[in-house]
Amino acid sequence: MDKETIKRLGEIRRAMKKYGFDKILGQTARNRLSPLRDEESSELLLDNEIPEKLRLMLQELGTTFIKLGQLLSTRPDVVGEKIATELAKLQDDNPAVSFEEVKEIIEEELKGDINKLFKDFSKEPLATASIGQVHEAVLPEGERVAIKIQKKGISDKIDLDLNIMKFIAMEADKFNPQIKKINLPGVMDEFDRTIHKEIDYFNELMNMKRFEANFEGQPNIHVPISYEDYSTPKVLTMEFIAGAKLSDVYESDSQEYDKKLLADYIVRSYFQQIFIDGFFHGDPHPGNLMILEENVVCYLDLGMVGVLNEDFKRNLAELLILFSDKDIDGLINQFIYMEILDDSVDTKNLKRDIEDLFGRYFGVKLNHFNGILDELLSVMQSYNVILPNEFVTMARGVSMIEAIAQNLDPEIDVFIYIQPVAKQLAKEKMNPKKFLKNKKNSFIMYEHMLKSLPKLLSRTMRKIERGELIFKIEVDRIDKMTNKIVLFLFASALIIGSSLVMTIDKGPLLFDMPLFGAIGFILSFIIVLYTIIQYMIKV
Repeated sequence: MDKETIKRLGEIRRAMKKYGFDKILGQTARNRLSPLRDEESSELLLDNEIPEKLRLMLQELGTTFIKLGQLLSTRPDVVGEKIATELAKLQDDNPAVSFEEVKEIIEEELKGDINKLFKDFSKEPLATASIGQVHEAVLPEGERVAIKIQKKGISDKIDLDLNIMKFIAMEADKFNPQIKKINLPGVMDEFDRTIHKEIDYFNELMNMKRFEANFEGQPNIHVPISYEDYSTPKVLTMEFIAGAKLSDVYESDSQEYDKKLLADYIVRSYFQQIFIDGFFHGDPHPGNLMILEENVVCYLDLGMVGVLNEDFKRNLAELLILFSDKDIDGLINQFIYMEILDDSVDTKNLKRDIEDLFGRYFGVKLNHFNGILDELLSVMQSYNVILPNEFVTMARGVSMIEAIAQNLDPEIDVFIYIQPVAKQLAKEKMNPKKFLKNKKNSFIMYEHMLKSLPKLLSRTMRKIERGELIFKIEVDRIDKMTNKIVLFLFASALIIGSSLVMTIDKGPLLFDMPLFGAIGFILSFIIVLYTIIQYMIKV
């Protein structure tokens, strides 16, 4: 361990001791010989001062810890509502670095003299934060731009802190049963990915280009133009946006802004990002949206984004339909299907709690998420359910967008925008053509399995001959087990046979697939299904 690491570790330990978190972690390097009792640890975790103490400690420890706190503030399902609310107060501000340092970074990154690279460059920053600061400049061709510059050495400081934080997380996970429930090592892995994306400005530039492509042909939505030739992982040059802040638009009585129209644009564009593009702004708070002339909405700060694959989008669409219909059984089944709930969750009591939640909204048309969505997440959290990061980021983003829209148009019905696209996605999921197409892709895997089967059987037989393979079977009603084996072998034979038929590339097609292959697969599926049903009836 080098001197710098030892010094920083000492600073972190002193801060943890100052705010009482050395005890909460349990057996640290200092107290492993006298471990903290579980009940004492539990009492400390229930301390009402813990949220504030945690925020003050993270603020004191600087950039990396502030960023961790900001991430945790978006995960009430992990840290609890009180801690998440308190951590949302963390301030990511820092004194600006000198212009001389900015000039050095610009010239080193862009490989040129700052006076030749830019027609004009403001020495005073427009904004500053712990990781970087923003300056206004003018390109040689006359374009007015905003330049985000990463502070020197910040990446090394973050990596140093991350290594120490991961060590502390592993220690806490090992020795404190209460902390273990949170899965701190998993949280740290997520944080590692998030913060490295944030400090890679070229990643943000690529996000901007993707957003720009997604909204091409929609003049009511704008994304700042990015300048790749003037950007690197530590310098990001983009169009300077001169627009109105949302807070000013809220209070304005000017005819310049059509608030209902703006609310429509904002909600519609965000649901497009989630359900159509699967690529959405991860932090759409009012400061990250500006209003330009002619009621154009501009999205800013695209360093944090969420990505949803096709399956997740469709599952989410079904979930929201069930939510709006207050279908509790359907909701729970959908959560199980999405692997959000597992066998450890008491679904009977969970159903009762969700019924109580919806009971408070009995007779009320659900035309907005505000309140009930947050309460649903709190109910899930009470059952120690750790939600997928994409789900939490999406839910948080929807809540922010809804709040913005309601400030602009208090009568807006959010579900009007969701239901058509959600139902369309759910309908596409049941499309036979798409189903068969997905199965066609699976046949490649089946073919590989079939080709590797002789080698696998040969290796298995050799192990049996050498006595290296041991079978341990507990038999209960041997007749039932035999039937299951026969059923399994029958099903396997049908699947493999159908897979081979599907490799035929001649003859008539059905849904872009060989007709006889498709028929063979469908018949195989029907026969297997019928056999299973008959077996279940007999059992």
